[in-house]
Amino acid sequence: MTDAESVPELPTDLDAVRDALVDWYEADHREFPWRRTEDPYEILVSEVMSQQTQLDRVVPAWEDFLDEWPTTADLAAADRADVVAFWSDHSLGYNNRAKYLHEAAEQVEAEFGGSFPKDPDGLSELMGVGPYTANAVASFAFDNGDAVVDTNVKRVLYRAFDVPDDDDAFERVASRLMPAGESRVWNNAIMELGGVACGKRPRCDEAGCPWREWCAAYQTGDFTAPDVPEQPSFEGSRRQFRGRIVRLLGEHDEMELDALGHRIRVDYAPDGERGREWLRGLVDDLADDGLVEADPSGDEVVVSLRR
Repeated sequence: MTDAESVPELPTDLDAVRDALVDWYEADHREFPWRRTEDPYEILVSEVMSQQTQLDRVVPAWEDFLDEWPTTADLAAADRADVVAFWSDHSLGYNNRAKYLHEAAEQVEAEFGGSFPKDPDGLSELMGVGPYTANAVASFAFDNGDAVVDTNVKRVLYRAFDVPDDDDAFERVASRLMPAGESRVWNNAIMELGGVACGKRPRCDEAGCPWREWCAAYQTGDFTAPDVPEQPSFEGSRRQFRGRIVRLLGEHDEMELDALGHRIRVDYAPDGERGREWLRGLVDDLADDGLVEADPSGDEVVVSLRR
């Protein structure tokens, strides 16, 4: 079976996986203004501006653009040279995006009666709107899209579920994971996960990644990905977990071994691969370095900083 034909085994309780991600996203996420609207025009402008442009630079440009041309009718009636000049003045990259956006507004007004198509196929008929942008607008404006698969999402799926570096495999797994009829919240959530917790340098614990207990990369410490060819030097390393142990013991006078394990790894299981034997190895290393003491207390091992 080729990579294109294979799909890795996913967790058996997919509802738990889905709920964990959506709950994490809804509890706290980056507040971009286009996430507070369901207007397809405003979302299309954000998607076109965000192509290869940092989002913190997009926010003021997006707000200024909509102040200048608040509707497709306004944009369609504008002089194209003014739209291109705006694009250039705000350093938004290739000026042909401004031309395409202007033409798309003209199409909406002339061919669709001022109303946007509501599905990816219809949106793809607009000038300059490719499959990814069409799906994003369908998802975020109409909750009517497919699973988004961008570079960030591929990185998440590759690390979390061992999806092979193959576009067809990514598409199939992404589609299987997304709850039916919930493209708006799901695509926002998984893109947020890739942008905040699972970047090229992952921030699993710092960002409270909701998929740590299922994530293959978190369990093995191998955080390579299609766009991360080299192993990050710190995340998931023994050095990182040694640091966590020392910090925790600085906050507590002493901790039992298993209690310490559960605090430094969300997937800690005493008898598991990253369990008591693995943790005792870290503690012994720190003890050899003169940093901690590990004393038996009945059936438990109690660990404390060496004073």
